[in-house]
Amino acid sequence: MKNISIRLRLTVIVILAALSAQAQQAMFLQQGRIEFEKRVNQHARMDEMRNGQENSWTDALRKSTSQYLVTYFDYSFSRNTSLYKPGRDNPDNKNPFGATPAEVNIVYSRLDSMESISQKKVFEQTYLIKDSIRNIHWKITEETRKIAGFDCRRANAVIMDSIYVVAFYTDAIITPGGPESFSGLPGMILGVALPHEHITWFATKVLVDDIKAEALKPPSKGKETNAKGIKEDITKILGRWGNYGQAYIKAIML
Repeated sequence: MKNISIRLRLTVIVILAALSAQAQQAMFLQQGRIEFEKRVNQHARMDEMRNGQENSWTDALRKSTSQYLVTYFDYSFSRNTSLYKPGRDNPDNKNPFGATPAEVNIVYSRLDSMESISQKKVFEQTYLIKDSIRNIHWKITEETRKIAGFDCRRANAVIMDSIYVVAFYTDAIITPGGPESFSGLPGMILGVALPHEHITWFATKVLVDDIKAEALKPPSKGKETNAKGIKEDITKILGRWGNYGQAYIKAIML
């Protein structure tokens, strides 16, 4: 009995030590991989684009598309370097027009030096955008929620003069990044919502992967420009397309 008691206590100690090690690892997680699910309410966006007017073309389009376009992205990070790129396919999407804005974006970020290299496709043209990371003026609130098993706190901001952003970040992952170009909070952003744009990104899982340097290489293909240059280019084409063009421009510039 004495030996059984000793073995039982040793087992409990080992289990507690393992749990403690996992908690410390999560608390100071500096590298890993996050899967983000991006959801776009296509029907709501169509309704806004037609501005309340009856339109047989958009009515037919609604019937041929999924209400929610759901895409997945992998976000790999190691300390202050990150890479956001397309992840697994979703065969349930119904979109007769093929790829939508930002569906194949690749975003490389150096969060310590605030540098970003992004590869974005606009129709048939691929751009390689080298610029500084957007400086977002966040207002942190007391609201919290759990995302992918992590306790997160809410922060609000306005970007691009008019786009209202709600983000949820966790300080259990100390890399101050997030999906697309969202960053600048004291921890990893695991959820982003643009309520008026009908777009969300939320982490579905966080994996404690060993991220090698070669897995975080920046994109290198496309017409080189900066954020101002791509906006000028696409505005020349899309600026005459009314509400649809403005929505497309916003989606590209996020």
